[in-house]
Amino acid sequence: MSNPFVQIVEPLDPKQPLKKFFNLSKLEDVRYAHLPFSIRILLEAAIRNCDEFLVKKGDVENILNWKVMQHKNVEVPFKPARVILQDFTGVPAVVDFAAMRDAVKKLGGDPEKINPICPADLVIDHSIQVDFNRQPDSLQKNQELEFERNKERFEFLKWGSQAFKNLRIIPPGSGIIHQVNLEYLARVVMDQDGYYYPDSVVGTDSHTTMIDGLGVLGWGVGGIEAEAVMLGQPISMVLPEVVGYKLVGNPQPLVTSTDIVLTITKHLRQVGVVGKFVEFFGPGVAQLSIADRATIANMCPEYGATAAYFPVDDISIGYLVQTGRDKEKVMCTKRYLEAVGMLRDFTNSSQDPDFTQVVELDLHTVVPCCSGPKRPQDKVAVSDMKKDFETCLGAKQGFKGFQIAPDRHNSIMKFNFEGHDFELAHGSVVIAAITSCTNTSNPSVMLGAGLLAKKAVEAGLTVKPYIKTSLSPGSGVVTYYLRESGVMHYLSQLGFDVVGYGCMTCIGNSGPLPESVVEAITQGDLVAVGVLSGNRNFEGRVHPNTRANYLASPPLVIAYAIAGTIRIDFEKEPLGINASGKKIFLKDIWPTRNEIQAVERQFVIPGMFKEVYEKIETVNKAWNALDAPSDKLYTWNPKSTYIKSPPFFDGLTLALQTPKTIEGAYVLLSFGDSVTTDHISPAGNIARNSPAARYLTSRGLTPREFNSYGSRRGNDAVMARGTFANIRLVNKFIDKQGPQTIHFPSGETLDVFDAAERYKQAGHPLIVLAGKEYGAGSSRDWAAKGPFLLGVKAVLAESYERIHRSNLVGMGVIPLQYLPGEDAGTLGLTGRERYTIIIPEHLKPQMNVQIKLDTGKTFNAIMRFDTDVELTYFHNGGILNYMIRKMAS
Repeated sequence: MSNPFVQIVEPLDPKQPLKKFFNLSKLEDVRYAHLPFSIRILLEAAIRNCDEFLVKKGDVENILNWKVMQHKNVEVPFKPARVILQDFTGVPAVVDFAAMRDAVKKLGGDPEKINPICPADLVIDHSIQVDFNRQPDSLQKNQELEFERNKERFEFLKWGSQAFKNLRIIPPGSGIIHQVNLEYLARVVMDQDGYYYPDSVVGTDSHTTMIDGLGVLGWGVGGIEAEAVMLGQPISMVLPEVVGYKLVGNPQPLVTSTDIVLTITKHLRQVGVVGKFVEFFGPGVAQLSIADRATIANMCPEYGATAAYFPVDDISIGYLVQTGRDKEKVMCTKRYLEAVGMLRDFTNSSQDPDFTQVVELDLHTVVPCCSGPKRPQDKVAVSDMKKDFETCLGAKQGFKGFQIAPDRHNSIMKFNFEGHDFELAHGSVVIAAITSCTNTSNPSVMLGAGLLAKKAVEAGLTVKPYIKTSLSPGSGVVTYYLRESGVMHYLSQLGFDVVGYGCMTCIGNSGPLPESVVEAITQGDLVAVGVLSGNRNFEGRVHPNTRANYLASPPLVIAYAIAGTIRIDFEKEPLGINASGKKIFLKDIWPTRNEIQAVERQFVIPGMFKEVYEKIETVNKAWNALDAPSDKLYTWNPKSTYIKSPPFFDGLTLALQTPKTIEGAYVLLSFGDSVTTDHISPAGNIARNSPAARYLTSRGLTPREFNSYGSRRGNDAVMARGTFANIRLVNKFIDKQGPQTIHFPSGETLDVFDAAERYKQAGHPLIVLAGKEYGAGSSRDWAAKGPFLLGVKAVLAESYERIHRSNLVGMGVIPLQYLPGEDAGTLGLTGRERYTIIIPEHLKPQMNVQIKLDTGKTFNAIMRFDTDVELTYFHNGGILNYMIRKMAS
């Protein structure tokens, strides 16, 4: 059927009649001008894609009537303009696509129908590690090791870029996915197939929201959901509430964008914005650069919202020019946004739309701060850091506690490093990393760090040699302006050499610490510290030996590296004493906002962006030299330990299977609150005593060749064994941290994978019990795929992180939620019972189901299939099975 809104289509420029757009102002509906700008983008996509099949006129009316329908739990479809992936999540996506082609062929269909319809970009940024640092050739050595470890994965991705249409690969060494998206890939307005329309994106990384800072609506989805979008399916979402976040005032001179985002993160966590859009407005927004806005939008997952949207304004348009975008296209972008009422003036309150609720922050009240020691929402003012850490030392084990006995708070361990004696104590900094697109995309904090380094070196300050310092920029542009402005030399003198272009320390690719440092930490049972300019600091993520990890701005990362400890009050204690015996305080070397802005104006120029990005797809010679097969069906290598055909589609038929009641399930694991996807499916190093290590050893690999879990996501045999393999896992069945559980039929304590295998061999289904925020953290499809392969049929939790619940649905694992006011404690559940979950024949979204225990107890839980589409996926055994059946028939 033709689009029912064709009457509002017109050319943007009468001189170019073939370049059209849907002119929303011609709807002549008074409700449009009151919609939040983020909802206007959903509306435009629904109108443009309306076919009365996937998108219906009723969906358009529901979005237009957002003010009423936002409270009705109504489901709407959304077709984003494009998809973005990084390699950790991109490799399994391409593996799935290759396996889906095989499955479609087996069912008698055309395998080449499995092909991205929606444009997709895959940026390789998660594979490089900080193996070498503090050396002039660290970058070269780390990149060589990256290719040595990942050659097989990279060859596979190169095959994918040739075998699948609409899939572009940005090679390794180019930068971090979200910074490359911000500086290069984002269009703001699409010009595709003869139509102009708003750029929008979903990505297989939770920090895809960073692009919201430029006015491109985007958020993270599960890898499984992204694959469906690539195949032309709309996202089915509940029409969100939109929290208006009003910014007023001006930031104080010493405050950075990092301080602002950590303050907002804590504030919005308290407000409660899970499952909602946040849209920024107010005169304070006009005081923020696009880089500042992108920093705030980047940490959206940490405050729990779906999106953190800054509508496009003249500063956004100026950023497109600054970053070297084509000026004629930029002019078209502005003309289109003006025509459809999507260009914002933050100083004009008459443009303020309706919001579900409004909260406000005066930027002048923000003070320098960090977040930690274990969660990004636990903000601590820099002036309170010393006291807060010392309180955490003795506090009960938890998010703000390490339970160190009082008589050991001042323990000191002596050690030798490179022929010199040093001491470590609780709070000693052993990792200091300027890392992550959260901050490296922002010239003001990066140049601020460079200027602070310059003043520190000139004042005679140094960083102790055993501290693992590193600088991993999000794009080559950063190195360019740090070098041109003359500060790179000083960063290197303090140990902050460029070690790679990728996520690195932020995702746990921090590499090894010196053995003598690890020995001192272990023998002294010390709470050693990592300080990083990243967005995540969950326990066990940054490095196994840093139990405390603090998020901080790049200048503060350097300051704490110089101090060597987190136990310092910068206002009262000096950073160090120079050769002349003079005490040097942080205030003596901290650059002013005016100093930073002057350098930024001079050195961050369009020519840099053009020069770096014009050659981004061809500059990596090692990538260019890779030889990849040209077949449309992938030839799986049975000897490969990186790429393996997954068993998800084994035995798949065109006929649907009726969902059955889950009979007598055992509980594999019982958790408390805030179990993250890092706990469920770690991305970091493979422990030598783990089931995954035993498997790789049996395939002839040495520990040096293990690489990380993240790099092996194309191999289900490794990833199933790596499920729940985090060394910091806290399972209520076990009295210590670690990746183990009790196999109840035998009473034995086993590695989680080994226990699951025993249950599977005996034909016993499994469930997982959890508290609040189950699946928080990164959007990690293996956190759903792994439990599925272990035989987990359902998870019963108090609440879920949005993306993880979606991933469970995508794999056919049932997300169950306790009724309001109930949890394992109130119901008296120990987890040692056996659970029968009654699955009725006729299912409805969010219906209650009955759970019977072998003790005779019965209770109800909510089945968190939130939409009819999700129920369709469940009946098919998951979203990919649904797509295969659809393509094959």
